[in-house]
Amino acid sequence: MSENKPLPTSPKQLLELFDTLGIVYELHQHEAVFTVEESSHLKANIPGTHCRNLFLRDKKKRNFLVVAANETDVDLKALPEKVGAGRFSFGSANRLWEFLGVRPGSVCPFAVINDNDQNVNVVLDQAMMEADLVCYHPLLNTMTIALSPADLLRFFEHTGHQPQIVGLS
Repeated sequence: MSENKPLPTSPKQLLELFDTLGIVYELHQHEAVFTVEESSHLKANIPGTHCRNLFLRDKKKRNFLVVAANETDVDLKALPEKVGAGRFSFGSANRLWEFLGVRPGSVCPFAVINDNDQNVNVVLDQAMMEADLVCYHPLLNTMTIALSPADLLRFFEHTGHQPQIVGLS
């Protein structure tokens, strides 16, 4: 399993890439948080729309990373039809490590930097993409970064991923 293995891409390497791409971000350090509930107190000190990430697979074993504002209700029964997928289940920790190179609790859109073969389909919440700033962990759940949705899209363009922007609620 992945517990003792180093991350394939470190947060430092990710932030260096952002600097190279001209992506503007604000970095916030904090204690490790694993759930939306655990991170709720961080919102007071970190401006922006705080988001959650769901790593899913469909019945054809295709991988999906769904990124949504914490406030967005994601209907997992209706979602497959919206994104052209079969019925969803949650991806395992092993599958998460294999395809995105992160551990549970640190899932974030930036993990696709480790998906060189484009095995993960990215789905972005339309409401989240209309925010001024969006907040995610930069590959590790002891930090949060805030950036613009436009810069998030610039990151995806760099990785070769073409996210679907979908009204999730």
